[in-house]
Amino acid sequence: MSDLPELDGPEFGPASEGDIQQLVILCHGLGADGNDLIGLAPYFARILPDAKFISPNAPFACDMAPFGYQWFSLQERTEEAMLAGARMARPILDKFIDDQLAKHNLTVDKLALIGFSQGTMMSIFTTPRREKPVAGVIGYSGRLIGAQTLADEVTCTPPMVLINGDQDELVPGSVQPIAVKALTDAGIDVQGHMRPGLGHSIDEVGVQIGMEFLARIFGVSA
Repeated sequence: MSDLPELDGPEFGPASEGDIQQLVILCHGLGADGNDLIGLAPYFARILPDAKFISPNAPFACDMAPFGYQWFSLQERTEEAMLAGARMARPILDKFIDDQLAKHNLTVDKLALIGFSQGTMMSIFTTPRREKPVAGVIGYSGRLIGAQTLADEVTCTPPMVLINGDQDELVPGSVQPIAVKALTDAGIDVQGHMRPGLGHSIDEVGVQIGMEFLARIFGVSA
Protein backbone atom coordinates (compact mmCIF):
# COMPACT_ATOMS: atom_id res chain seq x y z
CA MET A 1 0.00 0.00 0.00
CA SER A 2 1.22 3.49 -0.84
CA ASP A 3 1.24 6.21 1.78
CA LEU A 4 0.64 8.85 -0.89
CA PRO A 5 -2.66 10.75 -0.72
CA GLU A 6 -5.44 9.27 -2.87
CA LEU A 7 -7.06 11.75 -5.25
CA ASP A 8 -10.63 11.81 -6.46
CA GLY A 9 -13.00 14.29 -7.99
CA PRO A 10 -15.83 14.85 -10.47
CA GLU A 11 -15.93 12.92 -13.72
CA PHE A 12 -17.61 13.30 -17.11
CA GLY A 13 -18.15 11.03 -20.07
CA PRO A 14 -17.73 9.35 -22.33
CA ALA A 15 -20.31 11.56 -24.01
CA SER A 16 -20.85 8.80 -26.59
CA GLU A 17 -21.77 6.39 -23.78
CA GLY A 18 -19.50 3.89 -25.54
CA ASP A 19 -16.19 2.33 -24.54
CA ILE A 20 -13.53 4.68 -23.18
CA GLN A 21 -10.93 5.39 -25.85
CA GLN A 22 -9.05 8.30 -24.25
CA LEU A 23 -8.52 9.71 -20.77
CA VAL A 24 -8.22 13.41 -19.96
CA ILE A 25 -7.11 14.53 -16.48
CA LEU A 26 -7.85 18.14 -15.56
CA CYS A 27 -5.66 19.71 -12.85
CA HIS A 28 -7.14 22.76 -11.12
CA GLY A 29 -5.44 25.78 -9.62
CA LEU A 30 -4.72 26.97 -6.09
CA GLY A 31 -7.73 27.27 -3.82
CA ALA A 32 -10.13 25.59 -6.23
CA ASP A 33 -11.33 22.01 -6.54
CA GLY A 34 -12.16 19.52 -9.26
CA ASN A 35 -15.48 21.20 -9.98
CA ASP A 36 -13.61 24.27 -11.20
CA LEU A 37 -12.52 22.59 -14.45
CA ILE A 38 -14.92 19.70 -15.04
CA GLY A 39 -17.27 22.18 -16.71
CA LEU A 40 -14.81 22.31 -19.61
CA ALA A 41 -15.28 18.61 -20.31
CA PRO A 42 -18.45 18.93 -22.45
CA TYR A 43 -16.60 21.31 -24.79
CA PHE A 44 -13.59 19.06 -25.20
CA ALA A 45 -15.92 16.07 -25.54
CA ARG A 46 -17.06 17.53 -28.86
CA ILE A 47 -13.62 16.51 -30.12
CA LEU A 48 -13.28 13.43 -27.93
CA PRO A 49 -16.77 11.91 -27.49
CA ASP A 50 -15.23 8.61 -26.37
CA ALA A 51 -13.04 10.19 -23.69
CA LYS A 52 -13.36 9.93 -19.94
CA PHE A 53 -12.66 13.22 -18.16
CA ILE A 54 -11.70 13.36 -14.51
CA SER A 55 -10.86 16.45 -12.48
CA PRO A 56 -9.33 15.40 -9.15
CA ASN A 57 -9.19 17.60 -6.09
CA ALA A 58 -5.56 18.48 -5.35
CA PRO A 59 -4.13 16.54 -2.41
CA PHE A 60 -3.89 19.23 0.26
CA ALA A 61 -6.22 21.77 1.85
CA CYS A 62 -5.40 25.28 0.68
CA ASP A 63 -3.33 27.11 3.29
CA MET A 64 -4.24 30.56 1.92
CA ALA A 65 -8.05 30.27 1.96
CA PRO A 66 -10.76 28.73 4.16
CA PHE A 67 -11.78 26.39 1.33
CA GLY A 68 -10.36 24.66 -1.72
CA TYR A 69 -7.24 22.62 -2.32
CA GLN A 70 -3.64 23.02 -3.41
CA TRP A 71 -0.98 20.85 -5.01
CA PHE A 72 1.61 22.54 -2.80
CA SER A 73 1.89 25.72 -0.78
CA LEU A 74 2.43 29.00 -2.60
CA GLN A 75 2.84 31.13 0.49
CA GLU A 76 6.50 31.45 -0.51
CA ARG A 77 6.82 32.00 -4.25
CA THR A 78 10.55 31.83 -4.73
CA GLU A 79 11.71 29.45 -7.46
CA GLU A 80 13.37 27.27 -4.83
CA ALA A 81 10.20 26.94 -2.75
CA MET A 82 8.00 26.23 -5.75
CA LEU A 83 10.46 23.67 -7.11
CA ALA A 84 10.50 21.89 -3.75
CA GLY A 85 6.70 21.92 -3.72
CA ALA A 86 6.43 20.52 -7.23
CA ARG A 87 8.94 17.77 -6.43
CA MET A 88 6.91 16.84 -3.36
CA ALA A 89 3.59 16.71 -5.22
CA ARG A 90 4.84 15.03 -8.37
CA PRO A 91 4.68 11.41 -7.04
CA ILE A 92 1.05 12.01 -6.03
CA LEU A 93 0.03 13.10 -9.53
CA ASP A 94 2.18 10.36 -11.06
CA LYS A 95 0.41 7.70 -9.01
CA PHE A 96 -3.01 9.10 -9.90
CA ILE A 97 -2.11 8.98 -13.59
CA ASP A 98 -0.90 5.38 -13.30
CA ASP A 99 -3.96 4.32 -11.31
CA GLN A 100 -6.38 5.88 -13.78
CA LEU A 101 -4.66 4.32 -16.79
CA ALA A 102 -4.79 0.92 -15.12
CA LYS A 103 -8.41 1.39 -14.05
CA HIS A 104 -9.52 2.15 -17.60
CA ASN A 105 -7.08 -0.27 -19.26
CA LEU A 106 -5.49 2.46 -21.37
CA THR A 107 -1.91 3.03 -22.47
CA VAL A 108 -0.18 6.31 -21.69
CA ASP A 109 -0.45 7.52 -25.30
CA LYS A 110 -4.23 7.70 -24.80
CA LEU A 111 -3.90 10.25 -21.97
CA ALA A 112 -3.89 14.05 -22.07
CA LEU A 113 -3.55 16.48 -19.18
CA ILE A 114 -5.21 19.89 -19.02
CA GLY A 115 -4.02 22.26 -16.32
CA PHE A 116 -4.99 25.68 -15.04
CA SER A 117 -2.60 27.90 -13.06
CA GLN A 118 -0.98 25.69 -10.38
CA GLY A 119 -2.46 22.68 -12.17
CA THR A 120 -0.52 23.75 -15.27
CA MET A 121 2.63 24.01 -13.17
CA MET A 122 2.14 20.43 -11.99
CA SER A 123 1.22 19.07 -15.42
CA ILE A 124 4.20 20.48 -17.28
CA PHE A 125 6.56 19.62 -14.40
CA THR A 126 5.41 16.02 -14.00
CA THR A 127 4.87 14.73 -17.53
CA PRO A 128 8.39 15.26 -18.98
CA ARG A 129 9.80 13.32 -16.02
CA ARG A 130 7.70 10.21 -16.59
CA GLU A 131 9.04 7.05 -18.19
CA LYS A 132 6.83 7.34 -21.28
CA PRO A 133 5.17 10.41 -22.79
CA VAL A 134 1.49 11.16 -22.44
CA ALA A 135 -0.28 12.16 -25.66
CA GLY A 136 -0.08 15.84 -24.78
CA VAL A 137 -0.52 18.62 -22.23
CA ILE A 138 -2.60 21.80 -22.38
CA GLY A 139 -1.56 24.49 -19.91
CA TYR A 140 -3.72 27.54 -19.17
CA SER A 141 -2.52 30.55 -17.14
CA GLY A 142 0.52 28.72 -15.79
CA ARG A 143 4.29 28.85 -15.65
CA LEU A 144 7.19 26.43 -15.84
CA ILE A 145 8.81 25.45 -12.57
CA GLY A 146 12.34 24.05 -12.66
CA ALA A 147 13.36 25.50 -16.01
CA GLN A 148 17.04 25.38 -15.04
CA THR A 149 17.01 21.65 -14.28
CA LEU A 150 14.58 20.46 -16.94
CA ALA A 151 17.12 19.60 -19.64
CA ASP A 152 19.00 17.37 -17.19
CA GLU A 153 15.86 15.70 -15.83
CA VAL A 154 13.67 15.21 -18.91
CA THR A 155 12.96 11.55 -19.66
CA CYS A 156 10.29 11.95 -22.34
CA THR A 157 8.94 14.72 -24.55
CA PRO A 158 5.14 15.00 -24.68
CA PRO A 159 3.82 17.78 -26.94
CA MET A 160 2.42 20.80 -25.14
CA VAL A 161 0.44 23.95 -25.78
CA LEU A 162 0.54 26.91 -23.38
CA ILE A 163 -2.12 29.61 -23.32
CA ASN A 164 -1.67 32.75 -21.21
CA GLY A 165 -3.37 36.11 -20.96
CA ASP A 166 -1.34 39.27 -21.42
CA GLN A 167 -3.35 40.92 -18.61
CA ASP A 168 -2.96 38.07 -16.12
CA GLU A 169 -2.60 39.64 -12.67
CA LEU A 170 -1.42 36.45 -10.95
CA VAL A 171 0.82 34.69 -13.49
CA PRO A 172 2.18 37.37 -15.84
CA GLY A 173 2.21 36.53 -19.51
CA SER A 174 5.93 37.36 -19.59
CA VAL A 175 6.68 33.93 -18.10
CA GLN A 176 5.39 32.12 -21.20
CA PRO A 177 8.39 32.78 -23.49
CA ILE A 178 10.70 31.54 -20.72
CA ALA A 179 8.71 28.31 -20.50
CA VAL A 180 8.56 27.87 -24.27
CA LYS A 181 12.33 28.29 -24.62
CA ALA A 182 13.18 25.89 -21.77
CA LEU A 183 10.74 23.26 -22.99
CA THR A 184 11.95 23.61 -26.59
CA ASP A 185 15.59 23.37 -25.47
CA ALA A 186 14.67 20.13 -23.68
CA GLY A 187 13.35 18.69 -26.96
CA ILE A 188 9.64 19.22 -26.32
CA ASP A 189 7.32 20.33 -29.13
CA VAL A 190 5.54 23.28 -27.51
CA GLN A 191 3.27 25.99 -28.86
CA GLY A 192 2.73 29.26 -27.03
CA HIS A 193 -0.40 31.39 -27.43
CA MET A 194 -0.87 34.81 -25.82
CA ARG A 195 -4.44 36.04 -25.47
CA PRO A 196 -4.77 39.85 -25.64
CA GLY A 197 -6.78 41.45 -22.86
CA LEU A 198 -7.20 38.20 -20.92
CA GLY A 199 -6.58 37.97 -17.19
CA HIS A 200 -6.16 34.86 -15.05
CA SER A 201 -8.81 32.91 -16.88
CA ILE A 202 -9.70 30.77 -19.89
CA ASP A 203 -11.55 32.30 -22.83
CA GLU A 204 -13.40 30.82 -25.79
CA VAL A 205 -10.39 31.14 -28.07
CA GLY A 206 -8.27 29.32 -25.51
CA VAL A 207 -10.78 26.49 -25.41
CA GLN A 208 -10.75 26.33 -29.22
CA ILE A 209 -6.95 26.16 -29.23
CA GLY A 210 -7.19 23.30 -26.75
CA MET A 211 -9.75 21.48 -28.87
CA GLU A 212 -7.55 21.75 -31.97
CA PHE A 213 -4.56 20.48 -30.00
CA LEU A 214 -6.51 17.47 -28.72
CA ALA A 215 -7.66 16.71 -32.25
CA ARG A 216 -4.06 16.79 -33.45
CA ILE A 217 -2.49 14.65 -30.75
CA PHE A 218 -5.24 12.01 -30.90
CA GLY A 219 -5.62 12.07 -34.68
CA VAL A 220 -9.31 12.95 -34.75
CA SER A 221 -11.29 15.57 -36.66
CA ALA A 222 -11.51 19.04 -35.13
